[in-house]
This record gives sequence, structure tokens and C-alpha cells, in this order.
Amino acid sequence: MINAAPSAPPLMHAPDGFFSVALSLLGWLVLVGIIALALRNTRDQLGDRQIPLMGVLAAAIFAGQMLNFTIPGGTSGHLLGGALAAIILGPWAAVLVLTSVVAVQALLFQDGGLVVMSLNIINMGVITSFVGYFAYKGLSLIFKDKTGMFPSSFVAGWLSVVITSAFVAVELALSGTSSLRIALPAMLGVHALIGVGEGLLTAFALGFIGAVRPDILTGEMAPGQRSAGLISGGMVIALTLTLLAPFASPYADGLERVTQTLNPGAAQTAPFHLLTDYAIPRLSNGNLSTILAGMIGVVVVFSAALLLARFSKRGADRHEQVGP
Repeated sequence: MINAAPSAPPLMHAPDGFFSVALSLLGWLVLVGIIALALRNTRDQLGDRQIPLMGVLAAAIFAGQMLNFTIPGGTSGHLLGGALAAIILGPWAAVLVLTSVVAVQALLFQDGGLVVMSLNIINMGVITSFVGYFAYKGLSLIFKDKTGMFPSSFVAGWLSVVITSAFVAVELALSGTSSLRIALPAMLGVHALIGVGEGLLTAFALGFIGAVRPDILTGEMAPGQRSAGLISGGMVIALTLTLLAPFASPYADGLERVTQTLNPGAAQTAPFHLLTDYAIPRLSNGNLSTILAGMIGVVVVFSAALLLARFSKRGADRHEQVGP
């Protein structure tokens, strides 16, 4: 969507055809195993605080991803959110959060192909979460006071984007879309700039959360404190962000720009159409259509992440009943 109208944010994820079918199917096998591990590793971690927090984070990341920002060269970037979610919840819970986001984007908005959805989730949800988490934890050993949160989170966010872009370059090479010597510098060059935006957004979000709800970062929620305020406040923020969606950069994002240059024949197709291009069908007002579609997405993503969290928690309850 290089020539997208300003009222519609550009599509953000690889469509079918960007990666080979064989690699995408292998990705599904890997992804199923990763999600199973994520459910198992989070079942003992999710409590009354983490379950709604997963839903709120998923909704906020979805809304944030609609706000593409322009970078030099007629390209745009957008929040990935894996590092942010992993720093707050841990990498396994972050995988479930980003799985909810990317799956809803593909299924409801036809943003990203269904066959390659496995690789989109691995790239945007798995790699970013683990890279961001371990980078932040490693840097926290150097910057041990509160002032170190900004540089640690900035670098974690930046690295999560840059390293993910390198993985995508390898996937493009394995798919035969482009040679690695062409794809790797192209992806790294664009995403080194996009990563700056990711780092700043990650650091700003953590700083904001630390200022208004430090218990979210420390895990020290007061006994008996209800999650209603967390849910309502987080959803208000996420829904408010969708109001800015019509003003998102109309330029193609980094992956779309590079892959259209390397493989101009690839195009976004879908076997069905729901809220395609983040728009309400037959609603003539483009800005309003984008906002309403975004708000629907916020609610659906929140619900999807909440269901995944509750499913994981039920697995923990069954495990306790059966015993070791």
C-alpha cells in the first residue's frame, strides 16, 4: 500500500507470497511448539494481575501498531511491542500477547497472509520478545538504578527490531525471494532507523507506566487491589490511540518497502474480507471508518489475549488438582 490514502494506515505484515510455502509450513510446526511452551511456562505465572494486564497490553500494542511513523526515504515504521510486553510480563507471556495481536490483524483485517502468519508471529512476537527481554535484563545489570531504565529499554527495543529484520532477511533468502547479500543490508539499513522509533516508544511507555502504575513494573500490587482500574484505564488509552490512526504515515513500512523492491510480484490477497485495510465496509467517511475499525480491533484483541491467558491459567488449576 505504498500509495495508500492518508486516512488508511498501511498494511504492516508480510502477505502470502513473500515467503515460500515450505518455509511457512515449517514455521507453523515451530510456532505450535512455541505456543505450547508459552502456555506451559506461563500457567504458574499468571495471577489476578497478569491476566487482565495481558489483555490490556495486547489492546494497547494493537492500537500502537496502527500509528505508523515516517522515516527518511519515503518509508514508515510502527511499534512492534515485543520488547515492551516482555519487559513487563516476561518473554513467554509476551509471546501470547503478540500472537493475539498478529492473529487478529490477519484474520479480522486481512493484514498479513494466512499461510505466512506463522512467520509473522515468530518474527514480530517471538524473536522481538526474547531479544528485547534478554537485552533489557543484561543491560539492567549495568544500569542498576532507575535512571538506567531509559537506556536499557531503548536499546532493548532497538535491538528487537534490528535482529528481527536480520531473521526476515534470512527467511527471504531461504524462500528464494532475494539473495542474502541483497536482503540483509536492505533490511538492516531500513530497520536500524525504525528501531530508533521502537526504542523511544518502548522507553516512553515504560516511563509512563512507571510514573502512573509502578506496581505493574515491580509486580508489587497491593493485596486485594482490584484490576478494574487497570482494565478501564488501559482500554481508554488504547481506544484513544485509535483516534490518531487516520494521521498515520501513508508510506509502506520497512518490510513492505524492501520486499516490494526485491519481489514486486508479491501482493496481498485474502480468501475472505471482513474489515480489510482497517476499514468498515460501506462507510464512506474514511477517517471515521479507520477509527471505528481500530476500536473494534482493540476490543477483539483484548478479548483474544484474555482468553489465552485464562486458558493458560485453567491449565495451571488442573495441574494443581491432579498434583505432581
